[in-house]
Amino acid sequence: MSDIATFLPWQLDIARRWLGARDRFAHAWLIHGLGGIGKKRFVRAAAASLLCDTPHNGLACGTCQACRWVGAGSHPDLRLIRPDAVAVEEGGDAQSDATESSASSKSSTPSRDIRVDQLRGLEDWFNTATHKGGWRVAVLYPSEALNVISANALLKVLEEPPANTIFLLTANAPDRLLPTLVSRCRRLPLPVPPSDLALQWLREQGVQQPEEWLAATGGAPVQALALAESGGDACPEWLRRLAESAAQGGMPNISAVADALEGSSHAEWIDLLQRYFVDLMLAAADAPIRYFPALAPYIEATSRRVSRAAVADTARWLAQQRAVAGHPLNSRLLVDTALQRVGLAISAGR
Repeated sequence: MSDIATFLPWQLDIARRWLGARDRFAHAWLIHGLGGIGKKRFVRAAAASLLCDTPHNGLACGTCQACRWVGAGSHPDLRLIRPDAVAVEEGGDAQSDATESSASSKSSTPSRDIRVDQLRGLEDWFNTATHKGGWRVAVLYPSEALNVISANALLKVLEEPPANTIFLLTANAPDRLLPTLVSRCRRLPLPVPPSDLALQWLREQGVQQPEEWLAATGGAPVQALALAESGGDACPEWLRRLAESAAQGGMPNISAVADALEGSSHAEWIDLLQRYFVDLMLAAADAPIRYFPALAPYIEATSRRVSRAAVADTARWLAQQRAVAGHPLNSRLLVDTALQRVGLAISAGR
């Protein structure tokens, strides 16, 4: 079988129903849902299915010439539109971009945005006859990587869509996209998979203690697999020490935690702190802990003692820092500032 993307187990029924109505297919689809549940896999498998010469129950057969071309990254009717940085992370196959710009090639740091020239580079493709008179598929992910200029360029394309062309876009949060762009797409929400199905899949991938990894990602199995394969623990030791200190009512050792975070991605450790604060707020409301069940005794003890207002205020502040986590910053200063604020919120009483 060709090396093409296939649907994940929890996507199969949705995909069959959706692709079964391809005779009435919209020209643009926005596939959205929680990050880490497999949206990118879904749209790439959908593209293969739409281009397949002999689909089985609407899904790609994996053996026809079209599927072999998709697997080799050389199908003439498929384009992947993604940031240069994402293409590099994924191995940068031959079909990764709509076009290669001189500006991109001269840049030492791959762009995290979808560039406007990637969309403008599709114009010749739109005017070329499709293979065997079938579909032409443009897969764009993540939509949040569109900047103002590229989003408006895409909007112009969708306002007068090219013939026989389908756009498949992904997004974690459609409300963060240009409203007029969203209005030009049909929406297909992908739900969080049932935990039993997700856990079974993680075990099949060889993940040890899948329950902890799945909980740490809020039920997102693809993200859980990626984190498990990256090494470390579902609940890092620095976060465990911080939670233990907070439960005892003392100020955490900020310096020690900061040393542990030195060199870590801002986005990763801020995400972990955000999840810890969500668990604190859930525990304060007598709701089940979502992300770190292993820390439940410490989180519950802390939630009974701290100010809910202070916890909520710090959670909002962390969300603001997460939004700019990819910007150039003084790394140690951000770590120290964040931990100082977190420490005050979880050590003070009501």
